[in-house]
Amino acid sequence: MSNVVSDGFVKALNNYRAKVHHWAAPLDEQQFWTNPFAYGNSFGHLVLHLSGNLKFYMGTVLLDTGYIRDRNLEFTDPNPPTKAEALAMFDEAVDIAIQAVNAQSAEQWQMSYEATGMPEGMNRFDAVMQCTAHIFHHVGQMIYLQKHWAQHS
Repeated sequence: MSNVVSDGFVKALNNYRAKVHHWAAPLDEQQFWTNPFAYGNSFGHLVLHLSGNLKFYMGTVLLDTGYIRDRNLEFTDPNPPTKAEALAMFDEAVDIAIQAVNAQSAEQWQMSYEATGMPEGMNRFDAVMQCTAHIFHHVGQMIYLQKHWAQHS
């Protein structure tokens, strides 16, 4: 069963990675970093946010990578990286998440998971499921942003 769970998460993570790249591709540098609405975030800041989320919740907590997250900076960095650099950071974060998923044994999936920002009483399966669903949630926002820019370019 452990392989079925791991394989499913790896497939989902790679699928969401491809979707982020697909929806980012038509955006120029300015569109990537500009939020055209009075609410929400830019596509680029969502990429930074997802990268930080995966690197912390799956890297630091499950793999002990030592990554220190600055969640606020993910949305407010006055000097963000380039679009290409941000997407490379996201790819690195997905690779870390996949490494964390593949490192789990059947027994480890059931182990308690504790981290600031996560609900109490979670196990590792719950935490990885939440991180994966979190990407799916923000991909929806990214699609909306890309479609806006396609109509207003």
